[in-house]
Amino acid sequence: MPTLILVRHGRSTANTAGVLAGRTPGVALDERGTEQAAALPGRLAALPLAAAVSSPLQRCRETLQPLLDARPDLPLHTEERISECDYGDWSGRKLAELVDEPLMTVVQQHPSAAAFPGGESMRAMQARAVDAVRHWNATVEAEHGENAVYVMCSHGDIIKSLVADALGMHLDLFQRIHADPCSVTAIRYTRLRPFLLRLGDTGDLAPLAPRETGPDTDAGADAAAGGEGDAAVGGGAGAP
Repeated sequence: MPTLILVRHGRSTANTAGVLAGRTPGVALDERGTEQAAALPGRLAALPLAAAVSSPLQRCRETLQPLLDARPDLPLHTEERISECDYGDWSGRKLAELVDEPLMTVVQQHPSAAAFPGGESMRAMQARAVDAVRHWNATVEAEHGENAVYVMCSHGDIIKSLVADALGMHLDLFQRIHADPCSVTAIRYTRLRPFLLRLGDTGDLAPLAPRETGPDTDAGADAAAGGEGDAAVGGGAGAP
């Protein structure tokens, strides 16, 4: 099955303003985010990407645009199921204000029980994202073969929930996972289990390129080689 390259969108104007953007329209990359997006084609240069899949939100489309400009033959698909969590009434509010909301403790400690007022539950968010990845794994493999690599640009909480699924972790543990803006998380899916190859990587991605396989390949060894304490809801702004 394919290898999935999950890219969190570059740093946005909402990230730097400390606002939980959610699905609020018009949230763009800031200057740093634009620089991060511009560097993405070079970081992914060694990977033979079969397709690009994007959340419909502006900040994800802007993150992928330099990659699409560098690879004009790379097909782009928009996938609603990997859009940002619907934070409902929390959308557009300052994170500093949300800290005192009683629901925030549930979001941090028991996210599988968290449902945002006027929005969706975190369980529903994870379920739709996992369904989307399963769909695109099957689609990419059918069109490009089991060793294909494809890129998907989404959001912090979506990526964290996908990593939790790949690791067989309960959603209540997903706040222990972190992905900075424009970081890369790579998961290779197989028939029996996924392998987490990178988590929140901001460095060299060339080793993720498919390797030659044959009778002398040790597939198992190859697969294995691959307030304080609170998680940043929405993903955070990353390092300064």
